[in-house]
Amino acid sequence: MVAGVISRSFLLFGVFLHVGTLMSVQAETHSLYYMYTALSKPVNLPGIYEFTAMGLLDDRQIDYYNNKDQKKIPKQSWMKEKMPADYWEKGTQSRKSKEQWFNVNVNILMDRMRHNNSDVHVLQWRHGCEINDNGDKVTFSRGIDQYSYDGSDFLSFDDKVSQWVAPVDAAVATKVKWDNVPILNQYTKGYLEKECVDWLNKFREYGQEELRKSSPPEVYVFARKSPRDKNKLKLTCLATGFYPKDVEVFIRKYRTSVPENEIESSGVRPNHDGTYQLRKSVLIMENEKADYDCYVSHSTLKHPEIKVWDGKCKDCNEGGFLGIGVGIGVVVTLLIVAAGIGLYVYRIRSANNTQNSTDQGNVPHKAGAPNNNALKPEENGALLPNKSANDDIAVPIDAPNNNEAKPEENEGLLSDKSGEGASADGDSGKGYSTESENSSKSSQEGMNKNECV
Repeated sequence: MVAGVISRSFLLFGVFLHVGTLMSVQAETHSLYYMYTALSKPVNLPGIYEFTAMGLLDDRQIDYYNNKDQKKIPKQSWMKEKMPADYWEKGTQSRKSKEQWFNVNVNILMDRMRHNNSDVHVLQWRHGCEINDNGDKVTFSRGIDQYSYDGSDFLSFDDKVSQWVAPVDAAVATKVKWDNVPILNQYTKGYLEKECVDWLNKFREYGQEELRKSSPPEVYVFARKSPRDKNKLKLTCLATGFYPKDVEVFIRKYRTSVPENEIESSGVRPNHDGTYQLRKSVLIMENEKADYDCYVSHSTLKHPEIKVWDGKCKDCNEGGFLGIGVGIGVVVTLLIVAAGIGLYVYRIRSANNTQNSTDQGNVPHKAGAPNNNALKPEENGALLPNKSANDDIAVPIDAPNNNEAKPEENEGLLSDKSGEGASADGDSGKGYSTESENSSKSSQEGMNKNECV
């Protein structure tokens, strides 16, 4: 049950990643995203840490950090070869600062939501950009900068109008505060539309050989007894092992697609080897003799692949409870953690809905901010005067050392122009400091204070 909200949180971002990814054959879409996840307390689950951060280029992980190892590392061979040692050193310091920031702010949001520490709560931040490439021209498609709490949307940036959007009452105070700092919104828009795109194109250039590798889907269609209705079968179409992730899968009856409202879909999910899979199912009568097939279209296929169902049921002769158990055994094994998670999230969501989200908690502060006029993301120059001890809880975050570039905090891909530094590793660190502009010494020591997201 501890893992419940964790699964929901990652699933939420997975859905965001998939929205709008199907492009025409003539145009390719490419993306660069950075994701941060902080837990309110440790959990005893393998591979789950209190704080993790990663970069994703075209849905492939290019770097990774967790609070246990405390080191930003490359996840692609070309990243290790192309990026210098100081890129990773500075990136490590940047991630450590963000870890501190998240540790404080997840507690601030818990207080605001009136949550105690008996359950695990999750604060996430995701930002990045997408471009369209039609071969002759590369154009900006969209930028995303969003926060979630316990797997639900908390705050997001509307790139078109340069304002923050608060989908829940608890985030309204933060939205108002951030919108009242125009330079923060200007920086956010500039990062999403320009700096992020520059890094995306640079990374694509570095990893073009690896990124061009593609893999066609393997297609399977089969039927098993429905565990919910003994008179029905669950007909499943599975496409797996494909890359890129954009794919179209249809279950057809007499060559006509079954209506989507009758289809159960897993959504596109990652495999361990960097490829993807998608599973779709429909319930049919056990004695139905209709012609069903699985229709799959992917960029690696010259023609759609059509796999016809042979009319057989894999476990229909096994009978009784044992047959059903064998039929779903593998699925149960794979999803047992997620099953417990679902119950846990439901409990948390229900609890959240009973709270008055408009209570006067500490106002979250943006994660990283422009430095004076240098627009240093997350490097935190000071845009607001010092706060008193009774004001919002603040957290240390890495600060620019004079004009030295900070990894991922943005300075370095491009030479400074008019005092505006570019990110040192592509990852934004927007946010603004509560220190005064004269607090340069503490800023350089990484001790200036930022409030909650």
